Amino acid sequence: MSAESDPARSEGPSVVTAGDASGPKVIVLDPAGAAKHDELPATWRPLTEKRAVFWCRVPAGGALSEADDVLGDAGPGDPEIAVVASGPFAAEALQLVERHPGAARHLLLVDPASDAFLPSGDAAAANDAWLAEHDDVVAKLREAGTDVRVIASSTEGPEDRVPPPLPLGHPDVVTAVRSALGAG
Repeated sequence: MSAESDPARSEGPSVVTAGDASGPKVIVLDPAGAAKHDELPATWRPLTEKRAVFWCRVPAGGALSEADDVLGDAGPGDPEIAVVASGPFAAEALQLVERHPGAARHLLLVDPASDAFLPSGDAAAANDAWLAEHDDVVAKLREAGTDVRVIASSTEGPEDRVPPPLPLGHPDVVTAVRSALGAG
């Protein structure tokens, strides 16, 4: 059963928000449906001191429309927006950002190649191949001013404990997001 068809994952709000929405924003496309109790994962809460976080719970339905609205409402001179997505929704994240050229300053991907079974030890090479496969869209986004990059990949280390993709609440993912955004 996939996260999208798991009724327990689809319960709860489609989007959980925290932080000051008038400042910089992070849109997280979460295929696992974390935050179903209307709270961000604990690892993400410190980031809300400097940025609004829109945690889009994809299994709940309507989350991608909400993300599309946030990007579509962005205008010149607005605070920066970053989009974070993992494997099962990396291609959708590319399409989302492509629909709104220049609206997102960052597209940060976690194990984008892991939309099917992928051994942890192969994640980095598969992610590089995924970026190369989507090079035309990635180049277009970069021309529009969006930094597109893979920020985290599964390893065979004991800290991962699960096959790719790394969960978006994983401490390594949050650390990589903070680093990419210059948020320490």
